[in-house]
Amino acid sequence: MLDLPRESSVGLVIGATMAGFVALAAARSAVIGRFEYDFERDGLQCAPFVRIYLSDDTHVSNLAALRHLGFGKANIVHLSSDANGLMDANLLQVALAENEGPKIIIATAGHINSGGFEDFERLAQLAQLHNAWLHVDRLWSLGARPARKEHLTVGLELADSWSVDGHKWLQIPNDSGFAIVKDVDAHKRAMDITAGYLNQSEDDGRNPTEFNPELSHRARGFAAWAVIRALGKSGVRDLVASHCRSARWVADEIAAIPGLEVAGVVELNQVIVTVSDDSADPGHATRLLAEELNNTHAVFVRTAIWKGRIVLRLSFIANGTDERHTKNLARSIRAVWTEVRKKLEA
Repeated sequence: MLDLPRESSVGLVIGATMAGFVALAAARSAVIGRFEYDFERDGLQCAPFVRIYLSDDTHVSNLAALRHLGFGKANIVHLSSDANGLMDANLLQVALAENEGPKIIIATAGHINSGGFEDFERLAQLAQLHNAWLHVDRLWSLGARPARKEHLTVGLELADSWSVDGHKWLQIPNDSGFAIVKDVDAHKRAMDITAGYLNQSEDDGRNPTEFNPELSHRARGFAAWAVIRALGKSGVRDLVASHCRSARWVADEIAAIPGLEVAGVVELNQVIVTVSDDSADPGHATRLLAEELNNTHAVFVRTAIWKGRIVLRLSFIANGTDERHTKNLARSIRAVWTEVRKKLEA
């Protein structure tokens, strides 16, 4: 469904943070090993210094995973991001050339605010040139592939690992993440748990203890299988396409409301709403808009801080969201903003 390399291994974990942890653990072992160092034998203390390159607007889960893996701020190279929160590949090219040693690049597929995608082909070329590991995060947005938005994901299959959170577009309950790693051996080295009482017979099929950080957990595989079986590839495609249409329609409606703006280009299911700068206090106005929208008891919205501004973040993700919901949302925003603006101007 995601059209990733078929030889890849998959670990079913609790969510995106742990999926990133597993994939980056494999990356850590692999890139250090390229410099003749055995991480599994000698540990991290005397290992070659690893540099991790990512956007200064990366998702916080990546920073958490790196911290859990023993990397500190000194290991991380924050690169200035563009208006969509994505890495500038030219800055990455310069930064990669400045140092030798093990390197990991963390890219984004579907930015949490903008929905933007990195230039994966360019990043993969740079990774190959500098013998770096390319990891792609926030892969729930890979639903863009079956939804015929392949232009957003060109070159994605060239990465070395991917982290997915199934509780979004796959409609699986929380506690359903996927760590996907192209190098199966690196994945196993990072995660394999062996004990005399565990059955690891070659005839026993796939052994989850080779790909996850836990020995025991609930049957995550069943929930994932059941949902994918029910939706099918065409169901995921139609669901994603519907949400993208909803986001685009609502964005167009909001953009036509005086005093409100839509940040960036809406290509996926994310819409970022801001109050125009001609307001005396855009941040206060945005918070007031969210508060009054919630007071209608028809919708529930939250604000976020992005690029130094307080914004209203809309994410179209739930199965069953249709034209009726999106029209009601747009009407509510228009009506409530009209009243809020009167209060602000009084």
